[in-house]
Amino acid sequence: MTALTSDGFTKSGFLKEYATFNHVWATLMLEELYRLGVRVAVLAPGSRSSPLTMVASEHAGLRCHCHFDERGLGFMALGTARGSQRPVVIITTSGTAVANLYPAVVEAKLLGVPLIVLSADRPIELLDNGSNQAIDQRDIFSSHTIVHHDLPPPDAEIKAAFLLSTLDQAVDQQRRTPGPIHINCRYREPLYPGNCLVDASEYLSPLGRWLMTSKPWSDWPISTSMPTFKDDWKAFAQQRGLIVVGRIEDSSDNSQQALQIVELSKQLGWPLLADIQSQVRFDPHNLIHFDLALHDERFSAELAKAEVLLQFGGRLISKRLSQFIAQQPWQDVWLVDSLPQRLDPDYCVKRRLICSPASFIDDLPTIPEQPPWHQLASLQRRTTQLVEERCTAFSELGVCHLLAQLAEGQLFIGNSLPARLMNMLGTHRQTPLRVLANRGASGIDGLIATAFGLSCTRSEPTTIVLGDTSALHDLNSLALLKQASQPLVVIILNNDGGSIFHMLPVPKEGELLERYYRQPHGLSFEHAAKMFGLGYSAPSSLEGFAAAYTQALEVGVSLIEVNVPHQQVADDLKALGEAIRGEPREQ
Repeated sequence: MTALTSDGFTKSGFLKEYATFNHVWATLMLEELYRLGVRVAVLAPGSRSSPLTMVASEHAGLRCHCHFDERGLGFMALGTARGSQRPVVIITTSGTAVANLYPAVVEAKLLGVPLIVLSADRPIELLDNGSNQAIDQRDIFSSHTIVHHDLPPPDAEIKAAFLLSTLDQAVDQQRRTPGPIHINCRYREPLYPGNCLVDASEYLSPLGRWLMTSKPWSDWPISTSMPTFKDDWKAFAQQRGLIVVGRIEDSSDNSQQALQIVELSKQLGWPLLADIQSQVRFDPHNLIHFDLALHDERFSAELAKAEVLLQFGGRLISKRLSQFIAQQPWQDVWLVDSLPQRLDPDYCVKRRLICSPASFIDDLPTIPEQPPWHQLASLQRRTTQLVEERCTAFSELGVCHLLAQLAEGQLFIGNSLPARLMNMLGTHRQTPLRVLANRGASGIDGLIATAFGLSCTRSEPTTIVLGDTSALHDLNSLALLKQASQPLVVIILNNDGGSIFHMLPVPKEGELLERYYRQPHGLSFEHAAKMFGLGYSAPSSLEGFAAAYTQALEVGVSLIEVNVPHQQVADDLKALGEAIRGEPREQ
């Protein structure tokens, strides 16, 4: 029925006949995307998308994943693209199926993740006339895509080269400014194979060599020249500086990048404050408890002696660190991140370098090693001691602190409280731990699906820790987990609702806090685990949690539920902050 190049369907090149002309265009599109680097397609069921679905399922070079829930499908694609560092194609039918991708597309735009949405659609004559499952999908994602195209229905009068070059240009723009692409594909019936095949040989013949090679139709080279900054580096490096590391997206050379940042910190004698998303978090050189240590006036005063700031990666989780950066009268601030986004919420940055940390450090001139200008490591010891003392009980603090030590492979952290707790706690590790989070829009939707997508890209265990409300938002995605080929552990911190609101200045009069903010649900996840065929445990001690987690890594896919009182985490963090500040406890 359909065929592609030797890297695609068959070794014989393109076939002469196709099911419908819709299938001809679908074949061209998916083959060109394959040549541009796509290796994974995720699909939801639907009729209007049948040409894309049938072609994707038959492409020898594409690995296809399916999910019945488009919202989860979008986040699964997000996780897969982040883990593989390759663009991932999402195929959906028309109507609200496309709208369900919106949260994942928003997150992809903010994190610079290369998604390619191929949404099937009705032709324009079926809009605004009562036709079934027809909505206006043109630019449905608004400013949240890098590129969007509303393609005309496939037509033999439109050159095939138009379709190929449109995709080439879109992917080139995506490479320069990473983020999601939306291609709206309008299909007229017939959508399925009939008795008569379409002879496309004359239509395809102008493509010439493209039919017999494995290269894209057109080439858009990317300049790799680095910005000039060497002249200013020497003066910058001779001042009292601070290195902060925010989100650094994973790549094959991730461990090398982390090592380079640590070595630069040692060479300059500058303190290193690394976020949980930095891939440097657990290095012994990082001041791992800096977030909590900022409660200590002596630590903060010592840190305030820094004159310049060098930051790698944006989107810091620590609010205390962000406030410190905003209030400090810096003489100079440099921000290094490969995404061409501002990533400067407090407008402190004086020099913005759009490149990877490795590229930046590789291009630095050599300077003599300098002794540390600070005493922050010794000033942090008291905070570390208090953290160890307060994390011995079975609580959200205790579990997160222990998980940072026990986790293997890669860890995906949920938003709201889990991200903050994992960013505060933990200890230095000898073995590496890859840590990721959806901290673009920082939503609580799609977290389980994202973690599953990440797990599909690595031959190692994946752990996700998230709150109960987040888990309820993405409960459908538990259906994906049985497909996991590596151990996958879901840890749900169940404090019966949004307990983070205990720590926010929300109105607490009457029932406002409970009914309209925290919204307790009284639900357990045991039956959800059984419904989706997952292993389940609900430990009641840290020893039990450690045993359950160790066992979960051996059995495949498991859900561990940590049931804790809703007020406990707020009380524990308040008490810990008071102890660090040296304040007496209220009786």
